[in-house]
Amino acid sequence: MKSIRMVPALGLACVLAVAAPAHAALADFGSCGAGLRDAAVAQGVSAGRVDDLFASVVPDMSVLPLLDAQPEFTTPIWDYLAALVDAQRVADGRAMLATHRDLLDRIAAEYGVDPATVVAVWGVESDYGRIAGKRPLLQSLATLSCNGRRQPFFRGELLALLKLIDRGDLVADGLTGSWAGAFGQTQFMPSTYARIAVDGDGDGRRDLVASIPDALASTANYLKQSGWRSGQPWGVEVRLP
Repeated sequence: MKSIRMVPALGLACVLAVAAPAHAALADFGSCGAGLRDAAVAQGVSAGRVDDLFASVVPDMSVLPLLDAQPEFTTPIWDYLAALVDAQRVADGRAMLATHRDLLDRIAAEYGVDPATVVAVWGVESDYGRIAGKRPLLQSLATLSCNGRRQPFFRGELLALLKLIDRGDLVADGLTGSWAGAFGQTQFMPSTYARIAVDGDGDGRRDLVASIPDALASTANYLKQSGWRSGQPWGVEVRLP
């Protein structure tokens, strides 16, 4: 946008300046921001749409230290489980099983995943939709796409998210999740969302943020696509010699 200042005709400069703010936000990410814009356009998202979505997105460098502090890799397994599964969460899970029994039975018949497992994933990932993450997704993923390690991975997730928004599955305003880009009732990454999510309530959208039927059906489909076998234990404790 620096070229705007070089335009000799003041009228033309003013016209161009009207469109400048959206580009300015992507410019905060340097040449990487321009590359993200070009990649999104190449995958079918209009340039104007990209600029609108990024109009107020700025880098958030506070996500970078979290790349090496994931609790799944830094917390002993039993401490990790103790923090996720307590008496209240189990009680709430039983209540959810009763509340959504018809939906869960339908999902079990279609995907072959038992209701208790689907509800358990829901409880662990977002406390049954109560805690889904507070970080703006576009901001986190754009920052991780341009900084730190695993940039190609996060760039792919950002592009997947942009396409989900562009096709109408998601509404960009207020869209939040984890620092790494997982979001929704059962914390799908955008690329997983794009591949696995299903329309569980029949409204023509795959909304894993606001629709419980979509989220639970998609969770069962994820497990099915991953090779889920009913009746098998999720894990077995062993003692190494």
